[in-house]
Amino acid sequence: EISAYHEAGHALVSELLPYADPVHKISLISRGEALGYTWNLPEEERFVETKSKFKDKLATLLAGRAAEELVFQDASTGAENDLREATKIAREMVVNYGMSEKIGPVVLGEREELVFLGKELAEHKVISERMASAVDAEIKRIIEEAYERAKEILERHRKALEAIAKKLLRKEELSRKQFLAILRKFGVRSAHLK
Repeated sequence: EISAYHEAGHALVSELLPYADPVHKISLISRGEALGYTWNLPEEERFVETKSKFKDKLATLLAGRAAEELVFQDASTGAENDLREATKIAREMVVNYGMSEKIGPVVLGEREELVFLGKELAEHKVISERMASAVDAEIKRIIEEAYERAKEILERHRKALEAIAKKLLRKEELSRKQFLAILRKFGVRSAHLK
């Protein structure tokens, strides 16, 4: 049940945010360590990412945990990978891409790479402890803002969230067509339908 609401949260938020990738399939069938998954497919091939895209991706990643807390008033360990990925994206936004108004358009690390291996060897910190503290605070702010955004969407569309989770519990998998039918039933409009 926790996994059903978790995946329903990911799917619902992803489908309602214009820069997130649309939902292709939702499943409660385990894959590896994951108890379920929401499979999103991009509408087009991208070679660069935007700040808007990252913000929608963060809200989508945090929507599973937000759904758990909304429905069960508790969080599970199921969001560990989502939290890890969200933290990585928020850190890259601040440290590598200059996507923080507070820190500014700067890169705060120098990478050394072995090109022939395609691996990053090390990142040298070129910032003070005070700046590192500001970076950490900014990463936390970005993540908390994305979490609140996801939670607000889920609260506003609670009936659709419940219906998606219940249908997942009965069928174990939902196609895009089945998922969109549930959204239509509750008057929820996908950001990805023209």
